[in-house]
Amino acid sequence: MKLKNLIEEISTTSEINSETANLTVTGIADSSDNVSQGCIFVAINGFNQDGHQFILKAIEKGACLIVGESKITGLTVPYVQVENSRKALGIIANKFYGNPSNQKLMIGITGTNGKTTTSYILKHILESNGKSCSLIGTIQNIINGQVKKSVNTTPSSLDLHRFISESKDEVVIVEVSSHGLSQYRVQGITFDFCMFTNLEHEHLDYHPTMEDYFQTKMLLFDHLKDNGQAIVNTDNHWGKRLVKILQGKGINVNSIGQSSNNKVRILYFNFKKSTVFVEDGDEVSHIFSPMYGIHNMYNTLLAYVSARLVGLSEDSIIECISNFQGVEGRFEKTKLPNGATIVVDYAHTAEAILHCLTTAKRYGAKRVIHIFGFRGDRDHSKRQEMLAVTSGTSDQYILTLDDLNSVPQSEMIETLDKLNTLYGNEKGLIIPDRTLAIKWAIEHSNPEDWIIITGKGHETYQQNYRLQTDSDKDTVLYFTNKKHSWSS
Repeated sequence: MKLKNLIEEISTTSEINSETANLTVTGIADSSDNVSQGCIFVAINGFNQDGHQFILKAIEKGACLIVGESKITGLTVPYVQVENSRKALGIIANKFYGNPSNQKLMIGITGTNGKTTTSYILKHILESNGKSCSLIGTIQNIINGQVKKSVNTTPSSLDLHRFISESKDEVVIVEVSSHGLSQYRVQGITFDFCMFTNLEHEHLDYHPTMEDYFQTKMLLFDHLKDNGQAIVNTDNHWGKRLVKILQGKGINVNSIGQSSNNKVRILYFNFKKSTVFVEDGDEVSHIFSPMYGIHNMYNTLLAYVSARLVGLSEDSIIECISNFQGVEGRFEKTKLPNGATIVVDYAHTAEAILHCLTTAKRYGAKRVIHIFGFRGDRDHSKRQEMLAVTSGTSDQYILTLDDLNSVPQSEMIETLDKLNTLYGNEKGLIIPDRTLAIKWAIEHSNPEDWIIITGKGHETYQQNYRLQTDSDKDTVLYFTNKKHSWSS
């Protein structure tokens, strides 16, 4: 493909001569390790490394053109200076892969919690009705039935365009994070449906305020196709506000919630039967979900509305939801030999933790034992709120280690002690080794107790513990010698 066709929509701060404009480009790379002969190398200033430092390496490996933000001269290949390399990468990738999102039915899902569960429920519904579906998200990327490892919730714009172009599936579902939006990872992607699950206190190590976090999430809806539609949960302050803004822009909004002005109105929840009753137009329907918890009922409803907009019948959707098998690491539960229940969940915000703990109580827990920790180098401002929720809701909580990242273990243990002293209560216990915390909870549990382990979900451990297990679920299996009967 000719270079001029790839960069015609990019705002450049340097002139491009006709010889450069007519270069034939064979590929695109944003890592010098992936450069081959005839590639464009886009230098991005990342959080840990600056791609501009690898320009000479890219040229040595055969890059025919460099795109970057810095003012650079004297290179042996043409250099194009742009205002924003990340944005330029998305535009170039979209052109190179032939506007792939225009050829698919695209569904984007954003929100603090529920993106993964909603995407998997929706994928199950669509595929059960004969529609092939790719999924790009937190746990893994599934393209043409093939599983690819997921590094970020939303991959780079280069990978995202490539995945969509490789997909032979009819539908592509994308989990879209606030990081992905602010870093232009969905640049050039357009969606038929964009979904908002909720917004809660999270990522304030990255966003300066909740308002900035909200404004970033809202950027997803700028990527709607001309006739695209929004699907929004309004039982959330930010969702209500989003609906008003989108309607003011003339966007067709399908809202769900308990107030009468929603397109799909929630009439009531039957927690014991895990069923929600909704009014959809003139019809009243009851939707059973095998996934416990009010948060999962909202996720189910968002998937339900999306599937209806795709054109599937109500009866078929409801039947598919009833046999959904759940999502790895999302309220994944099993019975212990002594009759207690243990749950592994990805919850890592105060609101998500509250949903997990209250769900256990609604389903008959005599006692709730909660195990959780805080990630190093992440949002410190939410820790007090998380601790307040568990100290006020659980019967016993155990503070333990989560991913340390760059924080020394001794420093994190000191942090746990300090937080517990300031904001905890007599229900609290500190067991730094995560595997031993789980062991303690199991050994001290009684019939009808629920042990809730939050924070890691499907993820594997980053550091070594006393027991050489790989994950929370693996640790539970170690102590119970169970290899089956997990459900969500």
